[in-house]
Amino acid sequence: MVLAVSETARRQGIVPGMRRGGALMMAPDALLHERAPEQEAQALHAVAMAMLQFTPQVAEGEEASLVLDVGASLRLFGGIRRLCALVRGSLQALGFTAVLGVAPTARGAWLLARSGGGRSLTIERMAHRLQGLPVRLLPPARPYLAWLEGIGCLSVGDVTRLPRPGLQRRCGSELLQMLDAALGQAPEMFRWIEAPPTFGAKLELFGRIENTDLLLAGACRLLQQLTGWLSARHLAVERIHLLLEHERGRVARPPTPVEVVLADAVWRDEHLVRLLKERLAKLELAAPVIGLCLEAPQVRPMAPLSDSLFPEPGGSREDRQRLFELLVARLGADNVLQAAPKADYRPEHANGWAPIHEKLRPADVVAQLPPGSLPRPAWLLPKPIALLVRDHRPFYCSPLRMMSSAERIEAGWWGETQTRDYFIAQGEDNAHYWVYRERLPGGDEDAEPRWYLHGLFG
Repeated sequence: MVLAVSETARRQGIVPGMRRGGALMMAPDALLHERAPEQEAQALHAVAMAMLQFTPQVAEGEEASLVLDVGASLRLFGGIRRLCALVRGSLQALGFTAVLGVAPTARGAWLLARSGGGRSLTIERMAHRLQGLPVRLLPPARPYLAWLEGIGCLSVGDVTRLPRPGLQRRCGSELLQMLDAALGQAPEMFRWIEAPPTFGAKLELFGRIENTDLLLAGACRLLQQLTGWLSARHLAVERIHLLLEHERGRVARPPTPVEVVLADAVWRDEHLVRLLKERLAKLELAAPVIGLCLEAPQVRPMAPLSDSLFPEPGGSREDRQRLFELLVARLGADNVLQAAPKADYRPEHANGWAPIHEKLRPADVVAQLPPGSLPRPAWLLPKPIALLVRDHRPFYCSPLRMMSSAERIEAGWWGETQTRDYFIAQGEDNAHYWVYRERLPGGDEDAEPRWYLHGLFG
């Protein structure tokens, strides 16, 4: 009996469920392949291992499918479109094609994939999309398709509008449970696939390979599984073994080992592919290769993220320069600044910033405080804040008490002259502030002084 057909065979009239003789009568040149359940299970396991690089929550679904919970991975991989492209690229490297369905629920995504694929990122859009799908996509409904078609229920939406008690008596509770899970009205439970404690993957080649370029393509399929295993186990690999298996039986030969040792442990496959390509290009095969086996005998925990500003504490000047260039490229030149203090007594002019790519003059880099000046605060306000005066004392959330003597600053030329007396003040909450009293022109001692808040001490 025919279980699955290609698009070419479908156009010639072959449909699933047709007997072998009938299929050959419709298309005498058709190629019929017997199913190999063991190989199908191995292929599904290989894909599941590779998918672990995108999310640790991977589960097997019905009818040779995989369910991936990628909600926590979207920001890491740049959004759902980018993530779907990466998944398709990984599947292509494995030698498989797949139909992807994306939805807020696992059952909803599974139904979209079975109907040809698509994305519905909200519950409302997903529910509207599911209403029009054929009812035969629901596995629990297939034993009752004749009865459902007889009463005019041809779509999922038609089934959802049937009375629930009668539908449950007729078709059982499994159909209702799947509908509720798909529409987000019931919780979904899955048994997530766990990565084994050690890694080992095999690949049976379709023929006797004597070209190392073709061997590299097979090795890339195994490296995809290694990448998923490393991600799931939070490990990085330092050494890998690639065994090239030759003929078995009476003319058996021992496998040819290809070992790759890395100076720095990695957990992505790009660098490993480059190293394997170099090693295989220099390798002379003593016999055709019929299989590949990849092992990771030496691994270590993945390096944690650095808690310092730079990738390596005490890194070289070139390392810091590369980091600054990366920050400028990502954030823009106006958002990556360097301190550029100036030799000016006025605080708002002395505290300057310049783009990181500008080369400062030595005279601009050095700025000394006046002799005997008070400590300067760590936080200088962009613009001084005028303070209220109550009982001849400045007020900021509470009356301020002066904790130091005055530091007089008289600087500036022409219209930018500043004449101020700076103090360190303390509030009732024991917080310290940097305030100044503006000296009035003309030396009018009877006028009420004006106070301003200019900085905050940590």
